[in-house]
Amino acid sequence: MTRRGIRNNNPGNIRHGQKWQGLAQVQTDNEFCVFSRPEYGIRALCRTLRTYQRKYGLRDVRSIINRFAPPVENDTESYIKDVCMKLDVKPDTPIDLDEKGIMVNMLKAIIRHENREQPYTDKQILYGIELERA
Repeated sequence: MTRRGIRNNNPGNIRHGQKWQGLAQVQTDNEFCVFSRPEYGIRALCRTLRTYQRKYGLRDVRSIINRFAPPVENDTESYIKDVCMKLDVKPDTPIDLDEKGIMVNMLKAIIRHENREQPYTDKQILYGIELERA
C-alpha cells in the first residue's frame, strides 16, 4: 500500500494549519494536508525547513529535526541519524539550507524517513525548491 505522505502528495507529512499554496481542493485526510501535486508538498516541506533556519535560528540537523519531528511522537534520534548519514554531517554541525545541494539532500532524507521511500526525481525536488522561492 502507498504510504500516506506519497498518497497525499505531501512527502513531509505536513499537518493542517496553514493555507499552503497548491493544496488540493478536496482535503481527504483530516490530519495531514493533501496537495494537488507532489512538487507543492515538497515546496511546503522546503518552506518549513527554511523558516526553521530564518525565523527560529535552527542551524543544525539535531535542532531542525527535533522541531520537525518532536520526540513526543517520533523516534527523533533515529530520524536525526538518518538525515545526518544522508548529509554526511554530525548532528550539531551547522548547515545552510540556502545551499541547493544541502537542501536537496535534506529533503530526500526527510522524504525517505517519513515514507520509507523517496520516489521523486531530482527534477521534481528542484522544482519544489523553485516554487518555494517564487
